[in-house]
Amino acid sequence: MLSRIDLRGRTTTPAQLRAAVPRAEMDVDAALHQVRPIVEAVAARGVEAVLEYTEKFDGVRPDSVRVPVSAISSALSSLDPAVREALEEVIARTRRVHADQRRTDTTTQVVPGGIVTEKWVPVARVGLYAPGGLAVYPSTVVMNVVPAQIAGVESLVVCSPPQAEFGGLPHPAILAAAALLGVDEVWAVGGAQAQALMAYGGVDTDGGELAPVDVVTGPGNIYVAAAKRLLRGLIGIDAEAGPTEIAILADSSADPVHVAADLISQAEHDPLAASVLVTDSVELADAVDVELERQIGTTKHVERIRTALGGKQSGVVLVSSVDEGVRVVDAYAAEHLEIQTRDAREVAARIRSAGAIFVGAHSPVSLGDYCAGSNHVLPTGGCARHSSGLSVQTFLRGIHVIDYSEEALREVADKVVALANAEDLPAHGQAVTARFTR
Repeated sequence: MLSRIDLRGRTTTPAQLRAAVPRAEMDVDAALHQVRPIVEAVAARGVEAVLEYTEKFDGVRPDSVRVPVSAISSALSSLDPAVREALEEVIARTRRVHADQRRTDTTTQVVPGGIVTEKWVPVARVGLYAPGGLAVYPSTVVMNVVPAQIAGVESLVVCSPPQAEFGGLPHPAILAAAALLGVDEVWAVGGAQAQALMAYGGVDTDGGELAPVDVVTGPGNIYVAAAKRLLRGLIGIDAEAGPTEIAILADSSADPVHVAADLISQAEHDPLAASVLVTDSVELADAVDVELERQIGTTKHVERIRTALGGKQSGVVLVSSVDEGVRVVDAYAAEHLEIQTRDAREVAARIRSAGAIFVGAHSPVSLGDYCAGSNHVLPTGGCARHSSGLSVQTFLRGIHVIDYSEEALREVADKVVALANAEDLPAHGQAVTARFTR
């Protein structure tokens, strides 16, 4: 089922490795021409345009964009107790991890009388997106809301697509998760129109204000990513998320049952999901193939999984050694990277590029999706080479506060003048010397 790429005995550059490994295709540029009219319509006509596109794409037209607080409370009261208990545990663990990410202000005395302080200030308002396509993600509500709250964001809105079977409201599990987190502002809107409405704001059908946000976070499909690209600058964004992906670096010590199960679990998300095994053991690769066939038949989303595993974005990469495997997975920079090798912790410590690293046989990606305490909103498509997953830092801005006395400025005045003149900006120097010439 999984195609194979044999890199054994080959000398490869980082560029060649990037080209060789399987990768899901996501041409955001191609989607821009479809998304641009939506964004422009929402900018011009607000909620009227949002509801038109909602009816077209989601097959339902909500009475209003903002979900009544009573519906949010009702969703929580009717939530399956087992699911509520699980969500409460996810919230507690996620808060525990993210609480340690909050930065503190730092003051540096550069010279006597010259102080620079870096203070960390949360953005004022954020929009947090929870998809609602092939699956429903109350856990994503948690992963977005918790770091924003810990950062100190004072105002936030959760957006999720309306569901026809729930009367034009987002899925009840989404609403219940918001309620558990103390969020009372939820908008029933999805897709590109949601990103545009969060960026521009508007007036709801009942005359209520839908205030614009400063930053938008959360995963979505290619149209969500394209809308984020168009709106970046007007708002901050976390990332242009692509199809989800897992890479597993494994040697002959790995259990093929575990490896196959983890590849399947990621393929379950989407037909475009990428599942990649990097191994120096042909015997393991063969055993995983057998296990995939055995396990897929017992799953719910058989066709979706088969499509994902059989696509060109998935496969087995054969390498000569675990050391070479480390080079491959660093070049791939997976959203999720599992290390199932001997000395897994030592190998994991050598990885430089991954959205999140899962160490050993008992740290599967699905643990990170829900109950590890880590965040599951992660960079895709190789962006882990330069970007991080969602965290408290996503919602903070570092601001330098410069406080110099007269004597501290006088001490460095000639240096400022020299550099200003060197850059042919003499007025910069005069702005300093003017303070000492009267």
